[in-house]
Amino acid sequence: MKKLIAFYSRAGENYTSSGLADLKVGNTQVVAEKLKELTGADIFKIEQVNEYSKDYYTCTQEAQRDQKTNARPELKHYLESIDDYDEIYLCYPNFWGTMPMAVWTFLENYDFSNKIIKPLCTHEGSGMGRSESDIKKLCPNAKIESGLAIRGSSVQFCDSKLKNWI
Repeated sequence: MKKLIAFYSRAGENYTSSGLADLKVGNTQVVAEKLKELTGADIFKIEQVNEYSKDYYTCTQEAQRDQKTNARPELKHYLESIDDYDEIYLCYPNFWGTMPMAVWTFLENYDFSNKIIKPLCTHEGSGMGRSESDIKKLCPNAKIESGLAIRGSSVQFCDSKLKNWI
């Protein structure tokens, strides 16, 4: 089985174990890189052309606006194809109860029929939210496995959770 880790992550002001801090690497990217080490999967970063603010509170407002308008942000890069992949680890932060809208753009651009999707969500208390059911709606012909929710402020210490989930 060929595996892919597709992740959306936001650097800048984020939650850490000591509160808000300016991160050079977003929490979800930290987890995605750990997954890569554990699985040997290929990795792809989902990035939107018009990035959200580095300021945490401004970002949350921008993300909420995009969700309310059902926006599909344009991505900086697209995979040529996902045909060679059987299993996709889909990693993202919980934005307002679901995935960032750029992840919706990513999912709608490919055919995930007969693929296994393993959702992983970083959060600060909201868990997976409704993201798993949203993925099922967007990818009705894929097998969506049970997701893993990891607190963004504890991503440095999630190795055993990842190993157990894999």
